Amino acid sequence: MALASRVLGANLGDYWPGIQLYYPPVKYAPALGLYEDLEAAAQRFQKHARHCHAQTLLFDLEDGCRQKALSRDLLRQELPGLQRDDLAVAVRINPFRTEEYEKDMAMLRDLAEHIDVVMLAKAGEAYGAAEIRDLSACLAGLNPRITIQPIIEHPKSLKIAPEIMAYPTVRHVVFGIHDFSKAMGIQITPQGWTQELAYFLHQILFEARIAGVGVIGGVEVLIGQSGMPETFLEPHDIRRWLDLHGDDESRVVYRHACEEAAMGLTGKQVIHPSHIHLCKVAYTPSPTEVARNIRVLQAAVEADALLGGAIKFEGEMLDPPMFGKALQVLLRAHSLRALTDDDSDFALQVLAMLPPQVVRENWPYGVIL
Repeated sequence: MALASRVLGANLGDYWPGIQLYYPPVKYAPALGLYEDLEAAAQRFQKHARHCHAQTLLFDLEDGCRQKALSRDLLRQELPGLQRDDLAVAVRINPFRTEEYEKDMAMLRDLAEHIDVVMLAKAGEAYGAAEIRDLSACLAGLNPRITIQPIIEHPKSLKIAPEIMAYPTVRHVVFGIHDFSKAMGIQITPQGWTQELAYFLHQILFEARIAGVGVIGGVEVLIGQSGMPETFLEPHDIRRWLDLHGDDESRVVYRHACEEAAMGLTGKQVIHPSHIHLCKVAYTPSPTEVARNIRVLQAAVEADALLGGAIKFEGEMLDPPMFGKALQVLLRAHSLRALTDDDSDFALQVLAMLPPQVVRENWPYGVIL
């Protein structure tokens, strides 16, 4: 990693979760009518997990996992050899103090140096925010770098969200849309869940913003047949591909990801590899968007209007709140590992011109000044 990116990262805290791919450690094979054995699961791991293009590889040991013991054996065998240069490793463990939770914790003790994130299912539903306190204390003794991503899957969890988010190990929370809607008795649809659960997502976002915590968006269940080439980064290229080659499922997933990104969510979970790039480009500012916002900030600096004053820019009247939004675009791109070193250097120069309080107003996620 280049120097400017390292310095910017040191000032802004950790990278965001970004696109998290659910990876089943041991998978059911419909063609054979049975589950993989350890050898077959290891071969699939070598072929697919080691070449994952998501920002986070998420191993599910809870609801999506039937062969839990075998899955833990696979992770013990394979995780130590996984190259993790720009890839975070997350493990979704079972609900607090259940029998499977204790087995998951035993596995974490063996693999603590190879795991970045522990995702706690059904967070706070049984014992409240004390679950996060106890899990944090346990992980601190294993590897203090491991963070916790509680999954808010019940109104009980939403009610105590500020308490859950108060722990320093919690830097992002997950909105578990399917369990949450089940608990509320709300019938959601694959096409319209972003609107059907908007009220509750907004509540989570409100509390998260106050706490300086990110929110990871919902899992899409639609699986299409199309995969967009990874060379497509600009909005016009993406729209053209969706119009000419995309299927209905891809269009829905992309639309939902764009809606979440516009609300400032810091990550999204996906269950199919074809969704990785589609959601990445929705969440990550495009090169053209980054370039425009750099020009906005350059114009503000030249006019000495960064902290007060208004300028006319490309037919718009802009003032400090707009400059703050332009800076947020650059910092978002950095947090998703998409900002070049030159642009990181420019972002650092702008940050140095702003008082610490102004920086925190624009970027609450673990700022160190």
